[in-house]
Amino acid sequence: MKVQKSFKGQTDYGTLYLVPTPIGNLQDMTFRAVETLKAVDFICAEDTRNTGLLLKHFDITVKQISFHEHNAYEKIPELLELLKSGKNLAQVSDAGMPSISDPGHDLVKAAIAEDITVVALPGASAGITALIASGLAPQPHIFYGFLPRKSGQQKDFFESKKAYPETQIFYESPYRVSDTLENMLAVYGDRQVVLVRELTKLYEEYQRGSISELLEYIAENPLKGECLLIVSAQDQAVLTEAAAEDLNPAELVSSLVEAGEKPNQAIKKVAKTYGLNRQEVYNAYHGI
Repeated sequence: MKVQKSFKGQTDYGTLYLVPTPIGNLQDMTFRAVETLKAVDFICAEDTRNTGLLLKHFDITVKQISFHEHNAYEKIPELLELLKSGKNLAQVSDAGMPSISDPGHDLVKAAIAEDITVVALPGASAGITALIASGLAPQPHIFYGFLPRKSGQQKDFFESKKAYPETQIFYESPYRVSDTLENMLAVYGDRQVVLVRELTKLYEEYQRGSISELLEYIAENPLKGECLLIVSAQDQAVLTEAAAEDLNPAELVSSLVEAGEKPNQAIKKVAKTYGLNRQEVYNAYHGI
């Protein structure tokens, strides 16, 4: 295994800065973020028109480079060459933290592979911001971003996640929230959920209740603006003895591994969550 130590200024290469931008309220831009954008040589923007408004507001005149999911493959080599020539680049998304729902992650991986220093700035994050005001348990939590759009794929996704002990965070279009909640209700049952709309903006709104209660609310109050859904974890207390007997430890571990957990961590989590013997869960997962 290659151990990579990265220290700013250790080579003649430039630095890649990952700069968060406001998710609605421009006052959430940090002093450091503004100064960084003013100091770099180029700003890699998901939408140059959108970022242009932000730069104009803060009187930043640095040249932008268009960098989004449709041109990332051809742009990344060009950006790496700029960094290797000593230029400093900032990468921004349309809102919030870069690399979450944009091609920034691919650029970060490519930069690290070339021993280019990557510096992340802290800042606005819609999922975490909504979570801490939701009233649902903030720890543990798991962030999924955008859900599959097709109903069948959504239900399959929820089936694989319904026994998770973490609070779940999703992004969703206001036009699909109702259908998504219907699919969630069918799989998860009537859990507690928080619908967050227009976060940090003038019409910011939190609607808290059961899934069925929110469906009733949406039927009378059509949604507008950007939305998040925060869903309570599986209440382990409601698992009956019969339901526990139907659990498949191997499938539960596999679901966690698919979500990014390491096998040993997933085995430990499943054993703890369902009160199972860790060795038995290990044996079931490995087919011993």
